[in-house]
Amino acid sequence: MRRFEGRRAVVTGGASGIGRATALRLAGEGAEVLIGDIDEEGARAVVAEGEGRIAFQRCDVTDPGDIASLMVTADTAGGIDALFNNAGAGGTRAVIDEIDVAGWDATQNLLLRSVALGIREAAPLMAKRGGGAIVNTASIAALMSGAAPTAYSVAKAGVLHLSRMAAADLARHRIRVNAVCPGFITTNIFTSTVGIEGEKRDQANRVIAQMASNAQPIARAGLPEDIAAAVAYLLSDDASFVTGTHILVDGGMAVGMRHSWDPDTPGLFDSLAAFAA
Repeated sequence: MRRFEGRRAVVTGGASGIGRATALRLAGEGAEVLIGDIDEEGARAVVAEGEGRIAFQRCDVTDPGDIASLMVTADTAGGIDALFNNAGAGGTRAVIDEIDVAGWDATQNLLLRSVALGIREAAPLMAKRGGGAIVNTASIAALMSGAAPTAYSVAKAGVLHLSRMAAADLARHRIRVNAVCPGFITTNIFTSTVGIEGEKRDQANRVIAQMASNAQPIARAGLPEDIAAAVAYLLSDDASFVTGTHILVDGGMAVGMRHSWDPDTPGLFDSLAAFAA
């Protein structure tokens, strides 16, 4: 399937995880892809995998100038038809009554402001081509507490509403804007947030994957490729009637507490029934 033949896409955070999987998916479906990241070594590896369809430019999405430069490079190379605003990290882990201003601002700048600026810089370039499609990475944490730290969760909730507002603002330019909300996906974002590296990181990721599979109806860990498939759909013409919304890709984690889908786990009324017997 070559849904992106003749089209050009930009992917931020494309050197690893969800960004990497999406860049490879788009390139595999015919797109010319420009990835932006601060991980130059990882990006070079993705470029090598892209078989000539992926290019790289260093981009720190907390730097407005870097974002603008990335979009100009893509436009100069032939234009932007699709944009995946994906770059991010866990941010500060402090709870709201202990967080400092610097930690709050750094997290919002990385996860929310960067998305707004990516849209701002890409939209005029898409408009002159007659339209385009944008997908932003939000999170299951945008929809519930307990899935991520406070500042991260608030930023991702902001990404959801930003996507809705941008969809309205940009409809006149035939630009669609949507978001994807990953659940627990096996990337290094969790271990990086707490500073786990090397062999311990791999061990921790295995534990996280098992925890995720135990906590959701679909009993396996989520993969970056699961998110890439959803992003590719939203960026493609298959989603030409879809804008201002989000896709939750979480293995069913948001379905509810475990007893709602696991018959072996007693719910509240099951537990009370023992007292009534």
